[in-house]
Amino acid sequence: MVQFHFNWKHISSIAGLTRSNFVFRLCDGAVKSAQVVEFLKALRRQLKRKLLIIWDGAPQHRSRVVRDYLDSTKGAVQMALLPGYAPDLNPVEYLWAWLKRHALANFCPHSLSELKTTARSRLRSGQRRQSIITACWKQAELW
Repeated sequence: MVQFHFNWKHISSIAGLTRSNFVFRLCDGAVKSAQVVEFLKALRRQLKRKLLIIWDGAPQHRSRVVRDYLDSTKGAVQMALLPGYAPDLNPVEYLWAWLKRHALANFCPHSLSELKTTARSRLRSGQRRQSIITACWKQAELW
């Protein structure tokens, strides 16, 4: 029997992937520019080094709020955009594919809260598996 709980509410995610680790956040609803800035600030605090952020051209990535923050870092956080619609070049897309197709495969939550809790748990588990991180880079042909 296949169960499917459907409504229009959703959870979004944002992640940063290094060669050896990844960090992530889950957000209720769509990720907005302010959440992108908060995530970048957290990345800077955690990684304590200059950052090159490579991402797609989503509106929240190109927003005035994000650009103002990047300017305020005086070069400590640089941005580069992937070519138009090129998810195959983005290693984080492979992280989401792993989460959906493997870590959460056949999981049918009864609530968004249950989904968020389980997704967070599975992602934390993935942080300890170097093979997943390496596979994301290799799939994007950036290793």
